[in-house]
Amino acid sequence: MSPAYRLSKSRFTAGLQCHKQLWWRVHEPGAPELVPDAQTQAIFDQGTDVGALARSYVPGGTLIDFAYDQTRQKVDATTVALAGTAPVIYEASFFADRVFVAVDILERRPDGFGLIEVKSSTSAKPEHLPDAAIQAHVLGQAGLAVRRVEIMHLNRACTFPDLTDLFARTDVTREVAALLPGVPAQAQEQLRMLEGPLPEVAIGPHCSAPHACPFHSRCWADVPAHHVSTLYRLGQKAWDLVSAGCGTIPALPADLSLSATAERQRRSVVSNRLIVEPSLRDALKAFEPPLAFLDFETINPAIPVWDGCHPYDSIPVQFSCHRQQRGGGYEHVEWLAGGPGDPRPQIAEALVAACAGARTIVAYNASFEKTCLRGLGLALGPKATASMEDIESRIVDLLPAVREHVYHPGFGGSFSLKSVLPVLVPELSYDELEVSDGSIAALELARLLLRGETLVEAEKTRLRGALLRYCELDTWGTVRLLERLRELADGT
Repeated sequence: MSPAYRLSKSRFTAGLQCHKQLWWRVHEPGAPELVPDAQTQAIFDQGTDVGALARSYVPGGTLIDFAYDQTRQKVDATTVALAGTAPVIYEASFFADRVFVAVDILERRPDGFGLIEVKSSTSAKPEHLPDAAIQAHVLGQAGLAVRRVEIMHLNRACTFPDLTDLFARTDVTREVAALLPGVPAQAQEQLRMLEGPLPEVAIGPHCSAPHACPFHSRCWADVPAHHVSTLYRLGQKAWDLVSAGCGTIPALPADLSLSATAERQRRSVVSNRLIVEPSLRDALKAFEPPLAFLDFETINPAIPVWDGCHPYDSIPVQFSCHRQQRGGGYEHVEWLAGGPGDPRPQIAEALVAACAGARTIVAYNASFEKTCLRGLGLALGPKATASMEDIESRIVDLLPAVREHVYHPGFGGSFSLKSVLPVLVPELSYDELEVSDGSIAALELARLLLRGETLVEAEKTRLRGALLRYCELDTWGTVRLLERLRELADGT
């Protein structure tokens, strides 16, 4: 076996998800798919920040601090630290059976050692267990007695400004012990696989679970249009159908029982035409003028920064509103927080003014807007609660009008605004925008508001403009989508 190939805990867990993914990670480390985009890098940075902060909650340790590729130095420094008396070692590093691991936090215990894996999630998850198990295996091979294994994660009950309980520790010793007997064979199987050619692995649910695969586009490049996995909310049943030889929607058995939405999708794909149900006309009666169209953008910092906030609370920091004018046309109102201070009092006040006079407030996938409104009311007290409840009572969701009455093959099984709008209102597009979806908006908003001191004024101005243009298109797109749906209903 070539000494060039070895595993790490991230490689091991990637290999459990898919051997092909692991092979590419090892044999093509410079692959463009492995270069993190801004969103992925932000997730990595967040994990790094959470991991570093977690150390302060298990104090008194020695940090094994070397460059990423200085594995020998890390292992040697760990040996020295173990010979000392420090009660805790951060990033303790070990190499055994061609597997290298660095333990986030290693605690000395009276009977051995405690292994703590830090995660930026708010709970211990099943996919965290193999990560901990490969570490426990390597430490065992290195001669350490691991008596306890924990997942240290963020605590949703923690409330800013009191961060004393920011982390919780979940004991997973028993679960990891159950996995340990299989770990050596799994690791050796992966190492043998890496010695050979690219393995053949069929596409399946593992392409996106437990994590999105960076090489997804490679494996799916030749998948035919309208693959059965795009059928609306079919889930695992889609892969059962693939196994039975039904790879595309047109190939499905005619007697297959589907939900009304999925059946409409099938009819549309098979006939290659837009389907508009006669029931759309009645569904649109709920949108009574005068109308306002509302969209929020939020940030959800892992570590809360404003009073009363918890880890990953979604905090609205921007909105766009197009409101119908009595004489015709629409007026646009927008608001974007200006700095790191708590924006909730100001955004709530601006919302009340923007939505005044509207009988119906239109949102697309309105559960998000309603959640934001309830959060604002809860944070700001009874008066604000009443105002936010008034706005919420006038919200009508446009998403069900599309999902339950309309389908076009171009939707691709999705009813998100980004999927529906370019098909039904093709003159509107997000393609040319710098900020083109909500996840990017959240990332850029957090950078602008919470790390604004790292940006020069010109960059702040450019970023604010990009965010405002994106949010504006969300509400203007919803205006045009409702108009298009009315045209379609009139034609049925």
